[in-house]
Amino acid sequence: MFRTNQNRTSQTNQPKPSSNLLPLSRRHTTGGTAMARIVSRALPFASRSSLHLPLPPPFPGAALLRSAATAPPLPPAAGAALAASLLSWRGHTVTPEPSIAAAPPFAGFLAGIRGFRKGRRGQVSAKRSQPQVAPPPPPPPPPKESEIELIARIGVEEDMPDDPEVLNIVEILKLNVPMAMKIALDGLLDSSYSTRDTSISDVGKYDKVEVSVLLCNGNFIQDLNKEWRGEDCTTDMLSMSQYIPDLDVPILMLGDIVISVEATARQAEEKGVTLLDEVRVLVVRGILHLLGFHHESSNEAAAELEKEEQLILKSLRWKGKGLAKSALDSSKPQTDSLDGQVTNGLKKAGSLRFYKPKFKYIFCDMDGTLLNSKSQVTARNAEALREARSRGVNIVIATGKARPAVIDALSMVDLSGRTGIVSESSPGVFLQGLLVYGLEGRQLYKRNLDQEVCREALLYSLENKIPLVAFSQDHCYSMFDHALVNSLHYIYHEPKAKIVPSIDELLETAEIQKVLFLETPEGISSALRPYWAKAIEGRAHVVQAQPDMLELVPPATSKGNGVKILLNHLSISPNEVMAIGDGENDIEMLQLASFGVALANGSDKTKAVANVIGATNDEDGVAQAIYEYAF
Repeated sequence: MFRTNQNRTSQTNQPKPSSNLLPLSRRHTTGGTAMARIVSRALPFASRSSLHLPLPPPFPGAALLRSAATAPPLPPAAGAALAASLLSWRGHTVTPEPSIAAAPPFAGFLAGIRGFRKGRRGQVSAKRSQPQVAPPPPPPPPPKESEIELIARIGVEEDMPDDPEVLNIVEILKLNVPMAMKIALDGLLDSSYSTRDTSISDVGKYDKVEVSVLLCNGNFIQDLNKEWRGEDCTTDMLSMSQYIPDLDVPILMLGDIVISVEATARQAEEKGVTLLDEVRVLVVRGILHLLGFHHESSNEAAAELEKEEQLILKSLRWKGKGLAKSALDSSKPQTDSLDGQVTNGLKKAGSLRFYKPKFKYIFCDMDGTLLNSKSQVTARNAEALREARSRGVNIVIATGKARPAVIDALSMVDLSGRTGIVSESSPGVFLQGLLVYGLEGRQLYKRNLDQEVCREALLYSLENKIPLVAFSQDHCYSMFDHALVNSLHYIYHEPKAKIVPSIDELLETAEIQKVLFLETPEGISSALRPYWAKAIEGRAHVVQAQPDMLELVPPATSKGNGVKILLNHLSISPNEVMAIGDGENDIEMLQLASFGVALANGSDKTKAVANVIGATNDEDGVAQAIYEYAF
């Protein structure tokens, strides 16, 4: 008879002292050195294999076993060969369920499924005595049926955030896993499968059967695949056996089942089932793998695994499709892995819920970075920004643009305003760091261009008929009614330039922070940049964020300097910041941040100082950077 023991967990309570709690100090392992490598790499896992490593103190997630008063201790020779489970516990407090011996553990529809009883010891039954005039001494009681205790240990990998749905699934699995174990173990009695490894057959000799389930994200299971199997890929599930044949111990340690809830969530969405449904399927498959079913060896083996998997799922009335049916129904080809399906390792929308953020702030450039070559924010970039923000990451724009231009561009994807990432009351760095706004939109810094430099630039533009636009906080001014000037507004979202008839009137109208020449890339590189770099030396300096635009800004200023001012205002350490950019004006910002990403379309100088080079701005480079490096 099986008796289940499901762990209950608590986030705050400490373990209650109980006489029937005995932390498991040894675990079976297979693979020897290979398994030790996995365990040591997956710290804080504890590795206690045949290598005779020292034992750490018991942890709160220790197995629920009776004390030595009621269960025989492990033999010393056997204990040295056991190894720790690949589980990392995060403050779960374990309380044992009360023992229920009077009633079968599975009532209702489970009561009649392949009833299995551990072999009786001694007399099978005792004949009841007939009443007599002189009652004889009472007969000895019939031998009591002993039970096999089914133990399921469910854990969440420590780098996973506290996702409500995942935590709810953990609680459900504490009940579900022993149910699946019972039916799978019962099936061994009348198993006629020709491809199953029959090393585990007679479970009647054990007092307890234990399995561990760990829920993790894609990065964790990819690292396990890389170090355990030598394959750099992400799978939905891995099963790792802890069973050692011919080891005479009272506990059958089946092993560990590691499930990527990130990959499982994508599969569940594709199949039209819930995450819980798909996790249950993988739990069943993992248990069958530990019991000797392996679908990789042949088509016959895959068919037998599918048959047993479907039997268990139907018996438990669980939704979901088995391995073969999932492959047949899938519209996208997938490659079978050791335990499940090889999945796309790239994180996608919705996957950040399974990761803790590495940074509190992301500083992001606009032109050539967040904006593609059409000066638009793509849907994937917008979704990545939205999802990162929902996970507690603050997005700060650091750009050469005016603030109204940023608000306009992000309003196209509903990311502006108080509920978005930019507004008139949000922090930000604008006009190449010449305007910096802090909390509630308070102006922290403003730097104006020398008026004589402005006058010289305006005169040069008139004489050489090169359109020029002057920026003054949220406004733009020009002396040219020209298509290139209008393009700044209609294509690049900048405020529409007000046409001013003379240089004196323009300089009297507003304080100018920067001026911008609009010319061909060839004209800028061959004439404009060399001329102005020399003409304004010491009084201003040139900045080029786009190939067809050249800017003159005050000396000793930069976007990086503006970012520093804002970090000090917000009391943020650079270690908490990731920065994304493409142009030479982003170099200081990338160097300042703890982690800098230069997009592939950026300048060579920018890419040289970055930590990594991402995709281009036309390939959703910002989204890729967020998914790959921010979480």
